[in-house]
Parts: sequence; C-alpha cells; structure tokens
Amino acid sequence: QVQLVESGGGLVQAGGSLRLSCAASAGIFNIAFMAWYRHAPGKQRELVAGMSTGGSPNYADSVKGRFTISIDNAKKTVYLQMNSLKPEDTAVYYCNCNGWAYSSTTGYTQRDFWGQGTQVTVSS
Repeated sequence: QVQLVESGGGLVQAGGSLRLSCAASAGIFNIAFMAWYRHAPGKQRELVAGMSTGGSPNYADSVKGRFTISIDNAKKTVYLQMNSLKPEDTAVYYCNCNGWAYSSTTGYTQRDFWGQGTQVTVSS
C-alpha cells in the first residue's frame, strides 16, 4: 500500500502546542524530501516547513521560531511540533513527501505523495 498517514491534529487554545505526525507506508521508499503544507479557508495552500532527508529545514516566515520539523528516517515519519499557536495557524495540514513507489502499471516511479489532511483549530 502506498500512502501517508497523518495524526495529531485537534483543537487547542492560543498559545498552546500540538504535534503532528505523518508516516509513509512501506510502499514508499528512497524518500528525498518531506514537508508540511496547510490550507486555510479563503487562502492558498502554503508550505509551512520542509526538509530533505539529511538536510536542513526551511520554514515559512510566519512559523519561524514556533514550529519545528523533524524526520525519523528509520520510521519514514515526519513530525511537526507546533508551539505558541495562534488563531491564524488554523488550517487543514497536509504532509507531503517525494519518494519512489512501484506500480504494476507504471513500474518504479518517483513522485509526490500526500497525506489525507488533519484539521488544526486554534481558538482565541
């Protein structure tokens, strides 16, 4: 099976913390990059944080100093630790990775994979 499975969203008060997790299934391998995006109502989807495996993270200016992305390569899992949450952080958060997978129709291909999305709501 080829999928990303997210967990960890929820409702939190402003100033609180949440930790999102996203695990790649066994069918995804040689992952080059993992990231978190978010999509708020009325706004475009934006890259929140991303990191190549073994590389340095990059963050959206709006989350620098508050969010931390990390990757456990052995578990093929990316995390997003979100601290000092603000109401404007409210959105559906999606994990993304670039890696390889096998399909009986296309063989081995490298492409982007997306999680199902998890809602993060920050109340004021």
